[in-house]
Amino acid sequence: MNHYTKLPAVLLLADGTVFYGKAAGKIGTTTGEICFNTGMTGYQEIFTDPSYFGQIMVATNAHIGNYGISNEEVESGQIQIAGLVCKNYNIAYSRKQADESIQDYFQHQNIVGISDVDTRQLVRHIRDKGAMNAIISSEILDLDELKAKLAEAPDMDGLELSSQVSTKETYTFGSEDATYRVAVLDLGVKKNILRNFDDRDVYAKVYPAKTTFAEMEKDFAPSGYFISNGPGDPSAMPYAIATVKEILGADKPLFGICLGHQLLALANDIPTKKMHNGHRGLNHPVKNVIINHCEVTSQNHGFGVVPEAVRASDKVEITHVNLNDQSIEGIRVKDKKAFSVQYHPESSPGPHDSRYLFDDFINLMK
Repeated sequence: MNHYTKLPAVLLLADGTVFYGKAAGKIGTTTGEICFNTGMTGYQEIFTDPSYFGQIMVATNAHIGNYGISNEEVESGQIQIAGLVCKNYNIAYSRKQADESIQDYFQHQNIVGISDVDTRQLVRHIRDKGAMNAIISSEILDLDELKAKLAEAPDMDGLELSSQVSTKETYTFGSEDATYRVAVLDLGVKKNILRNFDDRDVYAKVYPAKTTFAEMEKDFAPSGYFISNGPGDPSAMPYAIATVKEILGADKPLFGICLGHQLLALANDIPTKKMHNGHRGLNHPVKNVIINHCEVTSQNHGFGVVPEAVRASDKVEITHVNLNDQSIEGIRVKDKKAFSVQYHPESSPGPHDSRYLFDDFINLMK
């Protein structure tokens, strides 16, 4: 047992609410927007999902770290969350395939966390008051000092983060001899999306966030374009909106996931908005209204498209609707080979109900 876990830590929310607990991970201080994920498994995939960049993650599952850390179960090159809040922080783990403990993993990657928190009470508070900035510290316990540090943290509304998590260099994924070539605009892409393309005979080339349509077209001449998931406020990304508009103008097959969905909406003059506390978990019910079919989905987003604007648009039609809150979960552009969903069909972690969307994209490129 690591001695760090016995040290006190404090979590302070922007509205002044305070939770006390024990230090987890590196001793230090971290800030970010606090949000919660209701998934019962897949904590490592959540930690490494670039869409969570800049966010303090509250795990609603009572045990985190209990099956250790495996070097293979990552969605990107490093941990992306700004910090972790959990109930039971399990340093001892029970899986032979694991490479290290969660404590070693967090220390190597300088991640600050807090455990022994009443996460049920915390989640009920966030659900009621909405997502807000927060600070975790295991080195500063003075609340006035923490309030001053928290006041300096940027607000997620209007924050552009994708260029910070995107690849700096282009790279390829899959076989060069594959039937289809897909250009991936990396705004925070998850590895399992690329694996799903590889499984479907796709050779993908992944481009930095600010690459133009003309550059991708000239360099790769792809069969289709994929606009990835990612963190931050989509309306703060004029460069990506412009790229999506150019892809649509050239009438190329286009598929967007999560942030890619929001950008496809913005490219069709449909605004986005920050949600009260977003959707994050593995069990969100979504209805495909085209085929009258329901699917259980994996989700992670704090922004969404404005439903009234989608319904009023003459450019797009609704394909998927969230059965919990009626938010828009999927659209397709009329008279174009372009569609998108707000949730994660690559579902890592999560159910595999929505993998057919990758096949739909392949069919558009045929």
